[in-house]
Amino acid sequence: MESELFELAEQLGRLLKASGKTIATAESCTGGWIAQTITDVPGSSAWFDRGFVTYSNAAKVQMLCVSPQTLAEYGAVSAETAMEMAAGALTHSDADVAVAVTGIAGPDGGTPEKPVGTVFIAWADKNGEAKVVKKQLSGNRRQIRAQTVRSAIDGAILLT
Repeated sequence: MESELFELAEQLGRLLKASGKTIATAESCTGGWIAQTITDVPGSSAWFDRGFVTYSNAAKVQMLCVSPQTLAEYGAVSAETAMEMAAGALTHSDADVAVAVTGIAGPDGGTPEKPVGTVFIAWADKNGEAKVVKKQLSGNRRQIRAQTVRSAIDGAILLT
């Protein structure tokens, strides 16, 4: 899986570099893994602006301007929160593109409405294009996180 993620990050880097764009990440359930995968690519400083690891709700509010009302109404693991995280990453960076993830990697924390493996991934760009997807992933914590990283980078490639 690691080599596959690295290859995806290389592909993303080539596309961003060719278009003169940069990317920022806003991560919760992946804990910085997307940023780590991207920065494993030599020369990524040319196209990776910054990453936000906002594991707590307070961090989401303080660093990415996620609305406390959104968190109260929809929860940290929601399409609405993921979209606000992506928008906040764009606002608080010089990036042209952002990817944001929030989810429940487990083994605890799931509910009947949002079981373990529920993940929301959002992508946004400075032109106003935005997209969010809900995924229901399976496996152990590491597997769910790895699948999330893969999906996040795949989507960024499509947006770029």
